[in-house]
Amino acid sequence: MLVAVAQIEPKLGERARNRELCLGRLEEAAGSGCSLVVLPECASSGYVFESAEEALPHAEELPGPFTTALEEACARHGIHCVSGMLEREGDKLRNTAVLVGPEGIIGRYRKSHLPFLGVDRFVRPGNELSVFDTALGRVGVEICYDLRFPEVTRALALEGAEIVVLPTNWPVAAAANAELLTTARAYENCVYLLVANRVGRERTAEFCGRSQIVDPVGARIAETDAVSEGLLVAELDVERARNKSIVPAPGEYEMHLFDHRRPELYTALVEERHPASTL
Repeated sequence: MLVAVAQIEPKLGERARNRELCLGRLEEAAGSGCSLVVLPECASSGYVFESAEEALPHAEELPGPFTTALEEACARHGIHCVSGMLEREGDKLRNTAVLVGPEGIIGRYRKSHLPFLGVDRFVRPGNELSVFDTALGRVGVEICYDLRFPEVTRALALEGAEIVVLPTNWPVAAAANAELLTTARAYENCVYLLVANRVGRERTAEFCGRSQIVDPVGARIAETDAVSEGLLVAELDVERARNKSIVPAPGEYEMHLFDHRRPELYTALVEERHPASTL
């Protein structure tokens, strides 16, 4: 199947304009024959808000105008879409990614790891990782900073994710994520990783682009530049992400990525301590 990643430049607080920009990329992806399109983090609102009071008027409930527009477009074009958005839950802010299909909203994921940066300074963290069954396969969702924690992608893969999508707003200072972590996370978990970053500037933040689609052996099969809006399209074979074993010579040379795990050795991963406390 064909999938797409949209690299766009949302404008801070311009919800109507951002919504139309997202819908335009969705329609472009559908016109290219894609079954799935991924849009960046906070695509509906922008990211660099300076207070919760400033951000709240630009956050939307779910469902709301942004997700309703995505639902209508997905139904019309027979496509799936993942997009970041700023969600309002009463007086709380959430940094959310919503998964929408031709039949409507499939689910949402709320960013669980929050840097002290932009609107994430005022957001409540999510407390649940999300893998969704879709007609395309099992789709895991994480957002931006989550990728810095290898446990997240591994947990999604262990829950059966074949495609992991990452709406993000990486600034230039975080360009190493695009260079190093995307290929590592895909390769170590044998999953497809679809990364949708943004470009442009908001206040003092400049974003680094480099949206990409990475295959289960860590190869970038499509990638944008650092400054341009655009749409990446690539073909995925989900069966490649379902096979976690490498057996070129049965009985002589076999690697079983998940079966060879030793969970009893990894207890430190779930202990609440700083590494310095072990010294």
